[in-house]
Amino acid sequence: MSGLPDVEGLRLLVLVGELGSLGKAAMELGIAQPSASKRVASLERRLGLALIDRTRRGSSLTADGQVVAARAQRVLDELAALMTSVEAQRSKLRATLRVAASMTVAEYLAPPWISELCRAHPDLHVGLHVTNSEHVRELLRGGEAEIGFIESPHVPRGLTSKTVSTDRLVVVVAPAHPWARRRRPLTAQELAATPLVVRERGSGTRVALECALRRAGAVESRPLLELGSATAVRGAVIAGTGPAVISELAVRTDIADGRLVPVGVEGMELRRSLRAVWPAGRSLVGPAADLLVVAARHR
Repeated sequence: MSGLPDVEGLRLLVLVGELGSLGKAAMELGIAQPSASKRVASLERRLGLALIDRTRRGSSLTADGQVVAARAQRVLDELAALMTSVEAQRSKLRATLRVAASMTVAEYLAPPWISELCRAHPDLHVGLHVTNSEHVRELLRGGEAEIGFIESPHVPRGLTSKTVSTDRLVVVVAPAHPWARRRRPLTAQELAATPLVVRERGSGTRVALECALRRAGAVESRPLLELGSATAVRGAVIAGTGPAVISELAVRTDIADGRLVPVGVEGMELRRSLRAVWPAGRSLVGPAADLLVVAARHR
């Protein structure tokens, strides 16, 4: 005997035993009787046993057929329990989505993405964990999120990524700061030599700034102030604490309203990619895959 028996063939065999007719069993399964006969014959060849006695009065199981049918019923019951369990897991997956996002993505991009997703899936509950890019990786690896979004220039090892948007970092100062009246751009060296209001270590914005300065051959000076969110950095700059390099998404309105002044920089690339990330070797399914589609569509 080679290979496993066909599940539908086993179902057919069990029904023949219950109904006493191959024709009735075929009707129960919604297949034509000739197809049912071929399926039974195939099962008998596969098992090397005669399973059904066919007479003018109907069909009955042979002694071997009765043994096989009894065991087949247990297999079919287990298979039904398996599929019930799988469907329960799929329903649970559809009902809850855990997302981890870096601060900039969480504050300025994720809300409309999640709103669109929830309109398409009214029963879906989305839990959004807002943190820095470095911690997003840990949440994914620990199974505490199905999908994450980061601002870091490099994709952490062990994660698969897809670019969903781009962002530009800008140097901003309060209107009273001397840089607000500059007519020429800053150099990378001037920016690096100036103590800045910065995000905490591990944030995507901080890492992107450090990488941009290194590429420009500049050495970053000691920070003036470290803060835990873009909102806090923005507030400190508006208050006149000092300059900052921050996502354009976070200060677009402040620049338009005159609360902050952008300062040009030459010799530095301050554009960055915003990425969706998930554990390598694992496919996104259900709402996590749908969220990726929504995010990419808004790129």
